Amino acid sequence: QVQLVESGGGLVQAGDSLKLSCAVSEGFFSMLTVAWFRQAPGKEREFVASLSRSDSKTYYTDSVKGRFTISRDGAKNTVYLQMNRLKPEDTAVYYCAAKFLGDLVPPNPGGVKYWGKGTLITVSS
Repeated sequence: QVQLVESGGGLVQAGDSLKLSCAVSEGFFSMLTVAWFRQAPGKEREFVASLSRSDSKTYYTDSVKGRFTISRDGAKNTVYLQMNRLKPEDTAVYYCAAKFLGDLVPPNPGGVKYWGKGTLITVSS
């Protein structure tokens, strides 16, 4: 099956930037819809951002709109999440996710088939 491995998490200060990476072990990487979710302490998992399989559409939850950017590098089979102007409320475990067909559209997309193990981002104030 598809495997996803996140990296790039850590401790940063409010206002800083951070870029997460997700390595995908899938030969049909360009055919995958990819996404990022997050789960803060004491809260349910929430959608953050997604990128359609054709790279023609991006979706973001309102709280990160204008600050976060999802992208992919097809040659490296890697998904990225560029996070700018980080806020303490962005603190969470971030998960890479993927599916083969259909967009992942906020606020509550379903149908995710593959998940990474997560990487922790802590934003201090």
